[in-house]
Amino acid sequence: MKRTAMQLKNLKIAIVGAGYGGAAAAKALSLLGADVDVYEQANQIREAGAGIGLRPSTMNRFREWGIFDAIAEVSSPSDRFEILTPTGGPIMQEEWPVAGEQTKTHLIHRGDFIDALLGVLPEGMVHLGHKLETVQDKGDSAVLTFANGRTVEADLVIGADGIKSVVRKELFSDKDPVFSGEHAYRAVISMDDAYGLIVDDNLRMYIGRGTKVYLLPLRHRGQASFDITALCPDGTWVPDVSKEQLLATVEGFDERLVDITRNLDMDTVNIRAVYDIDPVDTWHSDSVVLMGDAAHSMLHHQGQGANSAIEDAGALADSLKRADSVKEALALFQATRKPVTDELQRISRQGWSEGEIDDVFPGQKPASLAAEK
Repeated sequence: MKRTAMQLKNLKIAIVGAGYGGAAAAKALSLLGADVDVYEQANQIREAGAGIGLRPSTMNRFREWGIFDAIAEVSSPSDRFEILTPTGGPIMQEEWPVAGEQTKTHLIHRGDFIDALLGVLPEGMVHLGHKLETVQDKGDSAVLTFANGRTVEADLVIGADGIKSVVRKELFSDKDPVFSGEHAYRAVISMDDAYGLIVDDNLRMYIGRGTKVYLLPLRHRGQASFDITALCPDGTWVPDVSKEQLLATVEGFDERLVDITRNLDMDTVNIRAVYDIDPVDTWHSDSVVLMGDAAHSMLHHQGQGANSAIEDAGALADSLKRADSVKEALALFQATRKPVTDELQRISRQGWSEGEIDDVFPGQKPASLAAEK
Protein backbone atom coordinates (compact mmCIF):
# COMPACT_ATOMS: atom_id res chain seq x y z
CA MET A 1 0.00 0.00 0.00
CA LYS A 2 1.39 3.40 -0.94
CA ARG A 3 2.26 5.91 1.76
CA THR A 4 -0.65 8.34 1.90
CA ALA A 5 -0.58 12.06 2.51
CA MET A 6 -1.97 11.36 5.99
CA GLN A 7 0.91 8.99 6.70
CA LEU A 8 3.39 11.56 5.43
CA LYS A 9 1.94 13.99 7.95
CA ASN A 10 3.21 11.68 10.66
CA LEU A 11 6.71 11.58 9.22
CA LYS A 12 9.21 13.50 11.34
CA ILE A 13 12.03 14.91 9.20
CA ALA A 14 15.18 16.65 10.45
CA ILE A 15 17.25 18.54 7.88
CA VAL A 16 20.84 19.39 8.75
CA GLY A 17 21.82 22.63 7.00
CA ALA A 18 19.80 25.66 5.90
CA GLY A 19 21.54 26.35 2.61
CA TYR A 20 19.84 26.17 -0.78
CA GLY A 21 19.31 22.42 -0.67
CA GLY A 22 18.14 22.26 2.92
CA ALA A 23 15.75 25.20 2.53
CA ALA A 24 14.33 23.85 -0.74
CA ALA A 25 13.87 20.39 0.75
CA ALA A 26 12.14 21.92 3.76
CA LYS A 27 9.67 23.69 1.46
CA ALA A 28 9.03 20.68 -0.77
CA LEU A 29 8.62 18.19 2.08
CA SER A 30 6.48 20.46 4.25
CA LEU A 31 4.11 20.81 1.29
CA LEU A 32 3.67 17.02 1.47
CA GLY A 33 2.49 17.45 5.05
CA ALA A 34 5.60 16.08 6.78
CA ASP A 35 6.73 17.47 10.15
CA VAL A 36 9.94 19.25 9.10
CA ASP A 37 12.62 20.97 11.15
CA VAL A 38 15.87 22.47 9.84
CA TYR A 39 18.99 22.71 11.99
CA GLU A 40 21.67 25.21 10.95
CA GLN A 41 25.02 25.64 12.66
CA ALA A 42 25.34 29.38 11.95
CA ASN A 43 23.73 31.91 14.25
CA GLN A 44 22.97 34.10 11.24
CA ILE A 45 22.59 32.96 7.63
CA ARG A 46 24.65 35.00 5.19
CA GLU A 47 25.70 34.19 1.64
CA ALA A 48 28.81 35.76 0.15
CA GLY A 49 28.08 38.24 -2.59
CA ALA A 50 28.07 36.61 -6.01
CA GLY A 51 25.58 35.80 -8.72
CA ILE A 52 24.35 32.45 -9.95
CA GLY A 53 21.93 31.28 -12.64
CA LEU A 54 18.79 29.33 -11.80
CA ARG A 55 18.01 27.09 -14.77
CA PRO A 56 14.55 26.61 -16.32
CA SER A 57 14.13 23.19 -14.67
CA THR A 58 14.93 24.76 -11.30
CA MET A 59 12.41 27.56 -11.87
CA ASN A 60 9.83 24.89 -12.74
CA ARG A 61 10.32 23.38 -9.28
CA PHE A 62 9.70 26.78 -7.73
CA ARG A 63 6.52 27.10 -9.76
CA GLU A 64 5.44 23.65 -8.54
CA TRP A 65 6.04 24.70 -4.93
CA GLY A 66 4.19 28.00 -5.36
CA ILE A 67 7.26 30.19 -4.82
CA PHE A 68 8.13 31.16 -8.41
CA ASP A 69 7.13 34.80 -7.88
CA ALA A 70 9.20 35.10 -4.70
CA ILE A 71 12.31 34.08 -6.69
CA ALA A 72 11.41 36.03 -9.83
CA GLU A 73 11.05 39.25 -7.82
CA VAL A 74 14.75 39.21 -6.90
CA SER A 75 16.21 37.89 -10.16
CA SER A 76 16.62 38.83 -13.82
CA PRO A 77 15.62 36.51 -16.69
CA SER A 78 18.38 35.62 -19.15
CA ASP A 79 18.12 34.16 -22.67
CA ARG A 80 21.59 32.78 -23.27
CA PHE A 81 25.23 32.60 -22.25
CA GLU A 82 28.30 33.50 -24.22
CA ILE A 83 31.85 32.19 -24.03
CA LEU A 84 34.52 34.57 -25.28
CA THR A 85 38.28 34.81 -25.67
CA PRO A 86 40.19 37.00 -23.18
CA THR A 87 39.83 39.97 -25.51
CA GLY A 88 36.14 39.38 -26.27
CA GLY A 89 36.30 37.34 -29.45
CA PRO A 90 33.38 34.91 -29.88
CA ILE A 91 33.90 31.22 -29.03
CA MET A 92 30.36 30.03 -28.35
CA GLN A 93 26.86 31.43 -27.86
CA GLU A 94 24.11 29.13 -26.61
CA GLU A 95 20.51 29.44 -25.54
CA TRP A 96 19.94 28.13 -22.02
CA PRO A 97 18.51 24.58 -22.06
CA VAL A 98 14.72 24.94 -21.87
CA ALA A 99 12.46 22.88 -19.63
CA GLY A 100 8.89 22.69 -20.85
CA GLU A 101 7.44 26.16 -21.21
CA GLN A 102 10.17 27.69 -19.03
CA THR A 103 12.87 29.10 -21.32
CA LYS A 104 14.63 31.65 -19.13
CA THR A 105 17.46 31.14 -16.70
CA HIS A 106 17.08 33.57 -13.81
CA LEU A 107 20.21 35.36 -12.62
CA ILE A 108 20.21 36.00 -8.89
CA HIS A 109 22.48 37.17 -6.07
CA ARG A 110 23.28 34.30 -3.70
CA GLY A 111 22.21 36.33 -0.69
CA ASP A 112 18.87 37.25 -2.25
CA PHE A 113 18.33 33.62 -3.20
CA ILE A 114 18.79 32.18 0.28
CA ASP A 115 16.73 35.02 1.80
CA ALA A 116 13.89 34.25 -0.62
CA LEU A 117 14.01 30.52 0.10
CA LEU A 118 14.06 30.97 3.86
CA GLY A 119 11.35 33.61 3.57
CA VAL A 120 8.82 31.09 2.22
CA LEU A 121 9.32 28.66 5.13
CA PRO A 122 6.97 28.68 8.11
CA GLU A 123 8.21 30.65 11.09
CA GLY A 124 10.01 28.45 13.61
CA MET A 125 10.97 25.73 11.12
CA VAL A 126 14.64 26.79 10.97
CA HIS A 127 16.69 26.46 14.17
CA LEU A 128 19.93 28.47 14.15
CA GLY A 129 22.97 27.82 16.34
CA HIS A 130 22.79 24.03 15.97
CA LYS A 131 26.23 22.66 15.07
CA LEU A 132 25.97 18.93 14.43
CA GLU A 133 28.40 16.72 16.36
CA THR A 134 27.18 13.15 15.83
CA VAL A 135 24.62 11.11 13.92
CA GLN A 136 23.42 7.80 15.31
CA ASP A 137 21.71 5.63 12.71
CA LYS A 138 19.17 3.37 14.42
CA GLY A 139 17.75 1.82 11.28
CA ASP A 140 14.16 3.03 11.32
CA SER A 141 15.17 6.41 12.78
CA ALA A 142 18.28 8.46 13.50
CA VAL A 143 19.44 10.61 16.40
CA LEU A 144 21.28 13.91 15.99
CA THR A 145 23.43 15.38 18.74
CA PHE A 146 24.34 19.05 18.57
CA ALA A 147 27.15 21.00 20.20
CA ASN A 148 24.62 22.99 22.25
CA GLY A 149 23.60 19.76 24.00
CA ARG A 150 20.31 19.23 22.17
CA THR A 151 19.44 15.82 20.75
CA VAL A 152 16.80 15.21 18.08
CA GLU A 153 15.35 11.94 16.84
CA ALA A 154 13.66 11.76 13.45
CA ASP A 155 12.19 9.18 11.08
CA LEU A 156 14.28 10.73 8.29
CA VAL A 157 17.47 12.76 8.60
CA ILE A 158 18.62 14.74 5.55
CA GLY A 159 22.26 15.74 5.45
CA ALA A 160 22.25 19.04 3.53
CA ASP A 161 25.31 20.27 5.39
CA GLY A 162 27.60 21.10 2.51
CA ILE A 163 31.02 20.11 1.25
CA LYS A 164 32.36 19.57 4.80
CA SER A 165 29.29 17.50 5.72
CA VAL A 166 29.35 15.94 9.18
CA VAL A 167 26.57 13.53 8.14
CA ARG A 168 28.63 12.29 5.18
CA LYS A 169 31.77 11.86 7.26
CA GLU A 170 29.97 10.09 10.10
CA LEU A 171 28.04 7.58 8.00
CA PHE A 172 29.02 7.46 4.33
CA SER A 173 32.54 8.62 3.45
CA ASP A 174 35.51 9.88 5.42
CA LYS A 175 37.30 11.13 2.29
CA ASP A 176 38.35 14.76 2.44
CA PRO A 177 37.33 17.39 -0.13
CA VAL A 178 39.61 17.64 -3.17
CA PHE A 179 41.46 20.85 -4.09
CA SER A 180 41.04 21.84 -7.75
CA GLY A 181 44.23 23.88 -8.09
CA GLU A 182 42.13 27.03 -8.52
CA HIS A 183 40.99 30.05 -6.57
CA ALA A 184 37.69 31.87 -7.02
CA TYR A 185 37.53 35.65 -6.52
CA ARG A 186 33.98 37.00 -6.39
CA ALA A 187 32.67 40.52 -6.12
CA VAL A 188 29.55 42.53 -6.91
CA ILE A 189 30.02 45.77 -8.82
CA SER A 190 27.72 48.54 -9.97
CA MET A 191 26.52 48.34 -13.58
CA ASP A 192 28.02 51.81 -13.95
CA ASP A 193 31.45 50.40 -13.11
CA ALA A 194 31.36 47.71 -15.81
CA TYR A 195 32.82 49.95 -18.55
CA GLY A 196 29.94 49.26 -20.91
CA LEU A 197 30.59 45.50 -21.03
CA ILE A 198 27.05 44.70 -19.88
CA VAL A 199 24.61 45.36 -22.69
CA ASP A 200 21.85 42.85 -21.87
CA ASP A 201 20.84 40.26 -19.24
CA ASN A 202 23.07 37.43 -20.44
CA LEU A 203 26.02 35.74 -18.76
CA ARG A 204 29.39 36.19 -20.42
CA MET A 205 32.48 34.17 -19.66
CA TYR A 206 35.93 35.12 -20.92
CA ILE A 207 38.43 32.25 -20.91
CA GLY A 208 42.13 31.91 -21.51
CA ARG A 209 45.58 31.56 -19.92
CA GLY A 210 44.20 29.37 -17.13
CA THR A 211 41.72 32.07 -16.08
CA LYS A 212 37.95 32.38 -16.43
CA VAL A 213 36.23 35.74 -15.92
CA TYR A 214 32.45 35.73 -15.45
CA LEU A 215 30.25 38.80 -15.88
CA LEU A 216 26.75 38.02 -14.66
CA PRO A 217 24.21 40.88 -14.80
CA LEU A 218 21.95 41.48 -11.81
CA ARG A 219 19.87 44.14 -13.54
CA HIS A 220 17.15 44.11 -10.88
CA ARG A 221 19.84 45.34 -8.46
CA GLY A 222 21.62 47.66 -10.92
CA GLN A 223 24.68 45.49 -10.32
CA ALA A 224 26.73 42.71 -11.83
CA SER A 225 28.55 39.75 -10.37
CA PHE A 226 32.21 39.83 -11.38
CA ASP A 227 33.98 36.52 -10.76
CA ILE A 228 37.50 35.40 -11.58
CA THR A 229 38.58 31.76 -11.38
CA ALA A 230 42.33 31.34 -11.74
CA LEU A 231 44.98 28.68 -11.30
CA CYS A 232 46.81 28.76 -7.97
CA PRO A 233 48.62 25.99 -6.03
CA ASP A 234 47.65 27.37 -2.59
CA GLY A 235 44.95 25.09 -1.17
CA THR A 236 44.27 27.20 1.93
CA TRP A 237 40.46 27.36 2.19
CA VAL A 238 40.44 31.16 2.58
CA PRO A 239 43.72 32.34 1.02
CA ASP A 240 45.30 35.74 1.47
CA VAL A 241 45.53 37.35 -1.99
CA SER A 242 46.75 40.85 -2.91
CA LYS A 243 45.41 43.20 -5.58
CA GLU A 244 48.65 42.68 -7.53
CA GLN A 245 48.15 38.89 -7.54
CA LEU A 246 44.56 39.34 -8.68
CA LEU A 247 45.60 41.66 -11.50
CA ALA A 248 48.17 39.10 -12.65
CA THR A 249 45.35 36.58 -13.27
CA VAL A 250 43.71 38.88 -15.87
CA GLU A 251 46.87 39.99 -17.63
CA GLY A 252 46.21 40.05 -21.38
CA PHE A 253 42.41 40.22 -20.97
CA ASP A 254 40.22 43.01 -22.36
CA GLU A 255 41.51 46.20 -20.77
CA ARG A 256 38.02 46.94 -19.43
CA LEU A 257 38.09 43.67 -17.45
CA VAL A 258 41.53 44.63 -16.15
CA ASP A 259 40.16 48.04 -15.14
CA ILE A 260 37.25 46.44 -13.28
CA THR A 261 39.74 44.25 -11.42
CA ARG A 262 42.00 47.22 -10.66
CA ASN A 263 39.07 49.14 -9.16
CA LEU A 264 37.89 46.36 -6.82
CA ASP A 265 37.88 47.02 -3.10
CA MET A 266 39.70 43.91 -1.85
CA ASP A 267 37.73 44.06 1.42
CA THR A 268 34.58 43.27 -0.60
CA VAL A 269 36.09 40.43 -2.66
CA ASN A 270 35.16 36.92 -1.54
CA ILE A 271 38.29 34.79 -1.94
CA ARG A 272 38.12 31.00 -1.75
CA ALA A 273 40.16 28.02 -2.83
CA VAL A 274 37.97 25.86 -5.06
CA TYR A 275 37.19 22.36 -3.81
CA ASP A 276 34.84 19.52 -4.71
CA ILE A 277 34.49 15.91 -3.54
CA ASP A 278 34.92 12.58 -5.27
CA PRO A 279 31.63 10.81 -6.02
CA VAL A 280 30.20 9.14 -2.91
CA ASP A 281 29.28 5.49 -3.52
CA THR A 282 26.19 5.44 -1.29
CA TRP A 283 24.11 8.44 -0.27
CA HIS A 284 21.69 6.81 2.14
CA SER A 285 20.92 4.26 4.83
CA ASP A 286 17.37 3.29 5.81
CA SER A 287 16.71 6.60 7.56
CA VAL A 288 19.51 9.02 6.62
CA VAL A 289 20.22 10.58 3.22
CA LEU A 290 22.68 13.08 1.77
CA MET A 291 21.73 15.77 -0.73
CA GLY A 292 23.24 18.84 -2.38
CA ASP A 293 26.93 19.54 -1.80
CA ALA A 294 27.03 16.98 1.01
CA ALA A 295 26.30 14.28 -1.58
CA HIS A 296 27.97 15.63 -4.71
CA SER A 297 29.82 18.92 -4.27
CA MET A 298 31.09 19.91 -7.71
CA LEU A 299 33.32 22.57 -9.19
CA HIS A 300 31.41 25.70 -10.21
CA HIS A 301 32.44 25.60 -13.87
CA GLN A 302 29.05 24.22 -14.90
CA GLY A 303 27.09 26.62 -12.69
CA GLN A 304 25.13 23.62 -11.44
CA GLY A 305 25.80 23.39 -7.69
CA ALA A 306 22.72 25.29 -6.51
CA ASN A 307 20.57 23.94 -9.34
CA SER A 308 21.52 20.37 -8.43
CA ALA A 309 20.57 20.97 -4.81
CA ILE A 310 17.12 22.24 -5.84
CA GLU A 311 16.68 19.27 -8.20
CA ASP A 312 17.64 16.99 -5.30
CA ALA A 313 14.94 18.53 -3.12
CA GLY A 314 12.32 17.97 -5.81
CA ALA A 315 13.45 14.42 -6.53
CA LEU A 316 13.44 13.55 -2.82
CA ALA A 317 9.88 14.83 -2.44
CA ASP A 318 8.83 12.92 -5.57
CA SER A 319 10.39 9.73 -4.23
CA LEU A 320 8.64 10.02 -0.87
CA LYS A 321 5.30 10.45 -2.66
CA ARG A 322 5.87 7.38 -4.85
CA ALA A 323 7.50 4.89 -2.49
CA ASP A 324 6.05 2.48 0.06
CA SER A 325 8.58 3.34 2.76
CA VAL A 326 11.33 5.81 3.63
CA LYS A 327 13.92 3.15 2.84
CA GLU A 328 12.46 2.58 -0.62
CA ALA A 329 12.14 6.33 -1.24
CA LEU A 330 15.81 6.94 -0.45
CA ALA A 331 16.91 4.17 -2.81
CA LEU A 332 14.70 5.64 -5.55
CA PHE A 333 16.10 9.12 -4.89
CA GLN A 334 19.68 7.93 -5.24
CA ALA A 335 18.88 5.92 -8.38
CA THR A 336 17.26 9.01 -9.91
CA ARG A 337 19.83 11.65 -9.03
CA LYS A 338 23.25 10.00 -8.62
CA PRO A 339 23.87 9.21 -12.32
CA VAL A 340 23.10 12.85 -13.16
CA THR A 341 25.31 14.37 -10.48
CA ASP A 342 28.15 11.88 -11.05
CA GLU A 343 28.26 13.10 -14.65
CA LEU A 344 28.07 16.77 -13.65
CA GLN A 345 30.91 16.26 -11.19
CA ARG A 346 32.98 14.63 -13.92
CA ILE A 347 32.29 17.30 -16.55
CA SER A 348 32.91 20.08 -14.04
CA ARG A 349 36.44 18.77 -13.51
CA GLN A 350 37.27 18.91 -17.22
CA GLY A 351 39.43 21.67 -18.64
CA TRP A 352 38.15 24.78 -20.31
CA SER A 353 40.67 25.43 -23.03
CA GLU A 354 39.19 26.80 -26.25
CA GLY A 355 39.57 23.39 -27.90
CA GLU A 356 37.48 21.73 -25.19
CA ILE A 357 34.53 24.15 -25.24
CA ASP A 358 32.53 22.00 -27.65
CA ASP A 359 32.55 19.23 -25.05
CA VAL A 360 32.10 21.28 -21.90
CA PHE A 361 29.65 24.13 -21.46
CA PRO A 362 27.03 24.98 -18.85
CA GLY A 363 24.18 22.52 -18.40
CA GLN A 364 24.89 20.44 -21.50
CA LYS A 365 26.14 16.92 -22.01
CA PRO A 366 29.54 16.52 -23.64
CA ALA A 367 29.26 16.35 -27.43
CA SER A 368 30.80 12.88 -27.29
CA LEU A 369 27.84 11.62 -25.28
CA ALA A 370 25.26 13.54 -27.29
CA ALA A 371 26.58 11.92 -30.47
CA GLU A 372 25.95 8.45 -29.04
CA LYS A 373 22.23 9.09 -28.56
